[in-house]
Amino acid sequence: MIRIADVHKRFGALAVLRGVDLALAPGRVTAVVGPNASGKSTLIKCILGLAAPDRGAITLPDGRDVREPTARAAIGYMPQAPRFPENLTGHEVLAMLDALRPDVAPDGTLLERFSLAAQLDKPVRTLSGGTRQKLSAVVAFRYRPQLLVLDEPTAGLDPLATTIFKAAVLAARDAGTSVLLTSHVVGELQAMADDVAFLLDGTIHFAGPVARLLDRTGARSLEEALAALMQAPTDRIPDAALHGDAPQALRVMNGGGA
Repeated sequence: MIRIADVHKRFGALAVLRGVDLALAPGRVTAVVGPNASGKSTLIKCILGLAAPDRGAITLPDGRDVREPTARAAIGYMPQAPRFPENLTGHEVLAMLDALRPDVAPDGTLLERFSLAAQLDKPVRTLSGGTRQKLSAVVAFRYRPQLLVLDEPTAGLDPLATTIFKAAVLAARDAGTSVLLTSHVVGELQAMADDVAFLLDGTIHFAGPVARLLDRTGARSLEEALAALMQAPTDRIPDAALHGDAPQALRVMNGGGA
């Protein structure tokens, strides 16, 4: 598993991550959800090695810390807003990245499914937002990573591209890849996520299968469960709801009886 163990991160006086513990299993899609400013972006930066935890560790299945240069090759990343060298063509971007990964035969499956090749002769600066997002997806999947980090991945994708992308995520999961997914589109989470990690004030308060979250909150849908957890003031969220210890926690939060 990808293990995130007791990760703390502060920026000055602000404690953003407060002892995050999470395991990302192979062959599972884990949706990391939480309100704005809950620490999701900082957690992703720590996983990618872009920010160093003040305490704790994030390790790959072979024990390597993600901050080790060789470990980063095991991670595929798709940001919400991709950035590529504007003057290069899409083909040149891929050629540059392929040259940095001579040990891995590039996977062109997603490039083919998106029918993207004809667009890659153009400079990146001329590509539409949706085409850039497709290129970002191609890069994330291209080197068969052990871990895929997908941050709002379908932003800007049209319905057909979204369908193709979701199929690619599920295929990677079925091949044993660990997938971390963030999205504000709950239907997207429902369609792809096997597990949910609820992050609040820099701490994981629930981590487990979607079915367990529904069962233990008494919610009828993932949208209903997540909305209740995110919208209730923190002093009204019972420990049972956050930690998954009571089946009727949702009704308690909404003012009903147990």
